[in-house]
Amino acid sequence: MPMSKLSLKDSALRTITMERDAITELLDRIDANFEHACELILACSGRVVVTGMGKSGHIGTKIAATLASTGTPAMFVHPGEASHGDLGMITPDDVVIALSNSGNTTEVLTILPLLKRMGTPLISMTGNPASTLSSAADANIDVTVSQEACSLDLAPTSSTTATLVMGDALAISLMEAKGFSAEDFAFSHPGGALGRRLLLKVEDVMHSGPLLPVVFVGTKLSEALMEITRKGLGMTTIVDNNNTLVGVFTDGDLRRALDQNIDIHQTAISDIMTRDCKTVNADMLAAEALGIMDHGKISALAVVDEANKPVGAVHLHDLLNAGVA
Repeated sequence: MPMSKLSLKDSALRTITMERDAITELLDRIDANFEHACELILACSGRVVVTGMGKSGHIGTKIAATLASTGTPAMFVHPGEASHGDLGMITPDDVVIALSNSGNTTEVLTILPLLKRMGTPLISMTGNPASTLSSAADANIDVTVSQEACSLDLAPTSSTTATLVMGDALAISLMEAKGFSAEDFAFSHPGGALGRRLLLKVEDVMHSGPLLPVVFVGTKLSEALMEITRKGLGMTTIVDNNNTLVGVFTDGDLRRALDQNIDIHQTAISDIMTRDCKTVNADMLAAEALGIMDHGKISALAVVDEANKPVGAVHLHDLLNAGVA
């Protein structure tokens, strides 16, 4: 018979509650063994090699990925494949983290003598502190759960969740111990949004050279409008005879000028330009430039060098297209 909607909801709530309780129980497991595991990895001159069979293997893959992205070089090696040649990926300079809820997984136990012979430090994550794997490890991290969330107490549910959370705790502890920064994170995630925000500079997106809108201070407004139209940024920089920036003229300035019935053919751009304009440097992070635009409610900025000479211009659309926002 099909289950009622209430029964489905009850099952889901029970599952989440049991897994939440399993995670809460981990708080008492952050002990000397956990600290020793961290010390082994911090002293490692090679990589962290994570291994595990079945569902533990899936969790191990995620733990290895999290370690690698937070400053601890890591990879996953399947224990079955390790016995058939992949053990050559592991060196004495590495640290192995072996995952097994029972602590007696055959494929994992098979490679233990070889790890011992190489002298590779071993960290275990098990739900059985008295198991063979736990006893062989230099540090055993206890991820025991009272019961699986599965109503049959068979399918790995609470145990895999607890192991995953403990892996996150390990990765973040190591990250903070190493002083791993947001910029470090960005370098390992150059294709992500954070990478773009932390790595992209104004010079990477600005319009420069012949694409830079610029007119001299004595230029008539009509000529300046032609420059704005040609360059398509909705603004132009204005420079003096030394090529020093003295102001900018934008679409907003034009609207205000037209409200005053100004003759565009007779009025000099210097009479109506914005003199105290906001500027940025080419080596500034693009995200900082976006913040200046947001705060000033402007859509374009002049980019200047140390001598206040314009070297480029950046538009809000450039930053949005680059994925900075």
